[in-house]
Amino acid sequence: MADAGAGGGCWSLESDGEAAVACEALRLLQIEPSVTDPGPGRTECSRNVLRKRRRWERVLAARRRKRRQEREGSRARRAERPGAAGRAGGRVPAALAKERLLGARTSGPRLCVDLGVADRMTQKETSRLASQIRRLYGSNRRAKKPFWLCLTEFVVGSLIYEECFRMNDGFASYLMDTTQESYLDLFPLDVIVYLTPDSENVLEDIDPNKVYILGGLVDESIHKKLTLQRAQEQSLQTARLPIREYMVKTVNTKNYHSETLAINQVFDILSTYYETRSWPAALKAGVSAGKGYVLPDAVK
Repeated sequence: MADAGAGGGCWSLESDGEAAVACEALRLLQIEPSVTDPGPGRTECSRNVLRKRRRWERVLAARRRKRRQEREGSRARRAERPGAAGRAGGRVPAALAKERLLGARTSGPRLCVDLGVADRMTQKETSRLASQIRRLYGSNRRAKKPFWLCLTEFVVGSLIYEECFRMNDGFASYLMDTTQESYLDLFPLDVIVYLTPDSENVLEDIDPNKVYILGGLVDESIHKKLTLQRAQEQSLQTARLPIREYMVKTVNTKNYHSETLAINQVFDILSTYYETRSWPAALKAGVSAGKGYVLPDAVK
């Protein structure tokens, strides 16, 4: 073995065989060692092995720092997006999210997604609804003041049942209720408010003692007044979001204006209002410009 102390402090491998293995590894990595003295001990090759190893470690460390900075920047940008105000931006610790959700189960407002109308959709629409349910749950999990969620008429073996489990990782562990029963079997009629864009009544506030119902239909499915008729047949109170009261129509090439929103968009409005008590802030969080409505201060 070469004497590292007597040889001017240089580091060398224990044998010519080990030095050869190291040099061959560098050759396979397309790193050519500069061996100026091919004599016994191959100390120059050993120095290059060590030097290039250290240089590669510095490169890896720099990459890790860059990725960390990019992640931090991405989290900061998400927190600054519209609708993020009043929420715990980015990830919420699991223990805190669980505590808030379980608190909502006993004292928060309840929101049910009525899946009794889901059989009117195609498989593609049903898949989109399952995706919207995932987004709705994710928003509720991040909320500082969450609702307690329930999927009603969630029939085992139905298409929406299969799609929720197929598309949504961890669906079985979601902190919410799922039942094959109707909301009519779970709550008194006088506490139920069915939210539908066709209602003549405007939702003015959120009452923690009420149960709010969203029809489980994707926004692409235009079933005119279906949810309103369903609620009227069941003698339920109905309400619509105050879009017309706080927003104005914008001029667009298709002259398109719609108050029909995806269930996760409706929930973002309800959740933001429940936290901020501001309808303008809530509607800004959930109504996209593509619906043809904007807040008055956005009109130039």
